[in-house]
Amino acid sequence: MAISDTARRNHDELLPNHRSTLAATDPELVEIFDNFAFDEVRALTKLDARTRMVVTLAAIIGTHGVGEFSVMAGAALNVGVTPVELKEIVYQSVAYVGMARAFDFIHAANELLTSRGVPLPLDGQSTTDPTTRHEKGLAAQKAIFGAAIDDMYQRSPKDQIHIQRFLSANCFGDYYTRGGLDLQVRELVTLSILIALGGADSQVKGHVRGNLNVGNSRDVLNDVITQLLPWVGYPRTLNALGALNEIAPEAQSR
Repeated sequence: MAISDTARRNHDELLPNHRSTLAATDPELVEIFDNFAFDEVRALTKLDARTRMVVTLAAIIGTHGVGEFSVMAGAALNVGVTPVELKEIVYQSVAYVGMARAFDFIHAANELLTSRGVPLPLDGQSTTDPTTRHEKGLAAQKAIFGAAIDDMYQRSPKDQIHIQRFLSANCFGDYYTRGGLDLQVRELVTLSILIALGGADSQVKGHVRGNLNVGNSRDVLNDVITQLLPWVGYPRTLNALGALNEIAPEAQSR
């Protein structure tokens, strides 16, 4: 087996002049993976280069693949993902993977940006303050999930209502309302992280609905899940497809 011309061309678009150490130690594995990820999978998705890299980076964070993130974040910058967009992907992940996992990615992003001469900190992207974060976060939640948010508040046990408020003010108010990424892209980021995490099946279903509500079609979500397959593996991919098919069966997209 050899790396196909298409796979090599697509890989070089992302990482020109990159020399993989695995190509020397594990050439057969590199051939299998590169042909699959950069030829077969790439041929079956219609995502633009920026979107492919945004969702791939989000999924890599979900898998805690710090080493691969450092490489692919560089590839993302090479195809037009901006430093602000890169940092916003990482910042948003804090709400879904927790700071204990996101910490390594913040430092990896900072090291990459510094190596490329990008001055830090970047321009701030926050659009809320302590007096507006709950209100604006709740509005963002309802823009994505509609009346289901009111139901969540009403069904919450009284001794846990603070979690619903945290979701509105922190998860959505502190992160979703930030600049740098629009709502459609943020929903793709969240879904990609959740797919990669595994064990978050109900949240994956919820954010499939959310993505549809903000205008990401079944076809787009199908392409995103396909794009993530080489990075997250088959079990998580099949679970994500099951969620998509349950929420938005193929017949509904025709």
